[in-house]
Amino acid sequence: MRLFVNIMKIFFHYGFTVIVGLFVGAGCQTASHSQAASSALSSGQSSKPTTSIPSIEVTETMGVQDRSPEGPSSAFLSGHLLLLDQAVEQAIQKGKLPGGVIWFQHQGKPYHRAYGQRSVAPKEEVMTEDTIFDAASLTKVIATAPSIMKLVEKNQMDLNAPVAKYLPAFAAKQKENVTIRHLMTHTSGLRPGLSLREPWKGIPEAIRRACDESLISPPGTQFKYSDINFILLGEIVSRISGKPLHQFASEEIFQPLKMGHTRFLPPAEWSPDIAPTTKLKDDYLRGVVHDPTSRRMGGVAGHAGLFTCAADLARFAQMMLGQGMLDGVRLFNPDTVSLMTRIQSPKGLSAKRGLGWDIDSPYSSPRGYHFPIGSYGHTGWTGTSIWIIPQTDTFLIFLSNRNHPTEEGTVVALRRTLATIAANSVWESFSDLGQPVLNGIDVLKEQGFRRLRGLKTGLITNHTGHDRFRTSTIDLLHTSKNVQLEKLFSPEHGIRGQLDGKIEDGVDTQTGLKILSLYGEHRQPQASDLDGLDALVFDIQDIGCRFYTYISTMGLAMEAASKAGLKFIVLDRANPINGIDVEGPVLQGETDFVGFHSIPVRHGMTVGELALMFMHEKGLDLDLEIVPVSGWKRHAYFDSTGQPWTSPSPNMRNLKEAILYPGIGILEFTSLSVGRGTDTPFEVVGAPFIRDLEFAEALNALGIEGVAFTPIQFTPSASVFKNEICQGVYISVTDRSLLHSVEIGVQIARTLHALYPESWNTKNLNRLLRDEPTQRHILSGSELDVIESGWNENLNSFIERRSAFLLY
Repeated sequence: MRLFVNIMKIFFHYGFTVIVGLFVGAGCQTASHSQAASSALSSGQSSKPTTSIPSIEVTETMGVQDRSPEGPSSAFLSGHLLLLDQAVEQAIQKGKLPGGVIWFQHQGKPYHRAYGQRSVAPKEEVMTEDTIFDAASLTKVIATAPSIMKLVEKNQMDLNAPVAKYLPAFAAKQKENVTIRHLMTHTSGLRPGLSLREPWKGIPEAIRRACDESLISPPGTQFKYSDINFILLGEIVSRISGKPLHQFASEEIFQPLKMGHTRFLPPAEWSPDIAPTTKLKDDYLRGVVHDPTSRRMGGVAGHAGLFTCAADLARFAQMMLGQGMLDGVRLFNPDTVSLMTRIQSPKGLSAKRGLGWDIDSPYSSPRGYHFPIGSYGHTGWTGTSIWIIPQTDTFLIFLSNRNHPTEEGTVVALRRTLATIAANSVWESFSDLGQPVLNGIDVLKEQGFRRLRGLKTGLITNHTGHDRFRTSTIDLLHTSKNVQLEKLFSPEHGIRGQLDGKIEDGVDTQTGLKILSLYGEHRQPQASDLDGLDALVFDIQDIGCRFYTYISTMGLAMEAASKAGLKFIVLDRANPINGIDVEGPVLQGETDFVGFHSIPVRHGMTVGELALMFMHEKGLDLDLEIVPVSGWKRHAYFDSTGQPWTSPSPNMRNLKEAILYPGIGILEFTSLSVGRGTDTPFEVVGAPFIRDLEFAEALNALGIEGVAFTPIQFTPSASVFKNEICQGVYISVTDRSLLHSVEIGVQIARTLHALYPESWNTKNLNRLLRDEPTQRHILSGSELDVIESGWNENLNSFIERRSAFLLY
């Protein structure tokens, strides 16, 4: 079975000719689409993809000398690090900047180097990697925005609250409707900066002037980058916390992250290591903030004033990539990082911003030509920039003092060049991202919603139903002149994905449309619910696991549509944990809501493909149409799609959890916490009866590929063992290409039964597993290969059945 899976990985990564080379004379051939599959797609569909090798010219003479402590890693394509060096050095030669520092990191492998001069006047000094720079507007995202979010996490402030709630004087001149979120996204309507025509100084005077500003546009209607926004935010941090911004940021952000060379108001002893900027009167600014407004405010302001170095910023970037955690220290909850870095700009604006962070706007030159939408970063006036690409575990930091010795230097073009070279140097990761994958809703939108023209439509969706810019499918259909959206249907967790338990009917506040629950009294649309409709549209993100119930909702709705004579349209979405890997036992016996059809635990299909299978294998008389995904390759995980991540349910917060879920999920109905009620659901398992050191040692001794187990203690705030201290393991993914999630779950089950047979309650072990032989083998102590061999016949049969419905 694994041989087949690995062969399929090779096929979709390198193309058909490689497989032919492996099977010359063996009669191997690819399966064609079935007539059923092709008829469900309208013209213009893509066939199964082939993957070509990227057209990047790489020669042996393009090697680069080892300049990092660990050396250029195999994570980077040969020659491209040299191109980074050359790009900076050429810009220096052209007088664009005196020098700079790069820190480029991909999947934990760093490349960092200093270039040129730190100072050219009054004396020359060589640039070093530990040079400290005036960060300029990086202050906004490294100090101020994180400080705001710390207060939000502490429930001390509300992003949607009026600014005047915290600064009453700000309500003057009709600014009472400007919110904190408007400030964070630069949509407040305030002008770019405070006037410096008149002499003034001090924070109180700056805030008085900011509060006395008039709006140049209504809040939420235009993007206008404004330092005033963050001057106000810095003051709000101070007023709520009772501490100056520089003290709060140091205590809450920099010290926990061990950013030892990051601070406002650097001490005099740092001066030799600080890169100077422009000349002021008779001397160059060195250790004194360049921004004139911040200088007037004493060097501490929410928009500028921070000093930092590349190594410290690298720690901050790693924390962001770690979903708020670095070196075992949790700075933010994962949801906070997600909130900060996804699009928060009001709908309809072309500039896409997060909370402080730039995503896609006129200021996005550090994205280059290949970093995808969904990545984020910021720039600083002095020549600083940071860009973080969570889809591929990558970040690029470039620090310079381009305004030394004068303001004539510029690095705008250089930033774009460096980002493009950086993406090319890790092309295997970014080649899949070149153009973001378009899910069905994106394709439908590009086609002007013409498939729905003239149809009175009901929409089955939730918060995951949105396009790649996070505009909800509800809003897209409701505002389209080609669509008559009549009703909404809500699955488990509700229309916004925030609820557990029974879901009631309701009304959508945005559109006024009725919401009918499919996870309340009924889990299938009733005949009366469908009266007056011509079609049902399904748009929900699945995670590729049999007992994740959104596919059951789809199947039941298909049955209802068949009985009512309605058209059923699936807006397909990429399988986030790839479309190749197929694992675990195939469901045997009766079907139900957590086991709608005879498929394995991990099915390797999209919802559109599953819809085709359900229709034909259940014999439904149904007018089914699939709006296909564009640009997706079966081997790709979600982080290679360029699509923004939205947690499909309250405890499915990131891709790692989705990858582990098919294995960890099978243990849910036993006496074991799977991390619900913690920050890391499905990444930890434990119970009061487990001894963590013993348990971790036993699991690591099994040599399970792709993961490692760390002893851990935790106290869930909800679900199994709520408020009880549990011991167990934290599961680290070391190589997801080797990981078999169902095997992990089975091995954990075998180990639990071996170590704690009297304490571990296995009465409901088969609730989600749905294979009695597997349960018996686990409880009798059978070896893994015996258990897996029992799956093979049905699994091979499923793979043959599945091949008729694959669309990609």
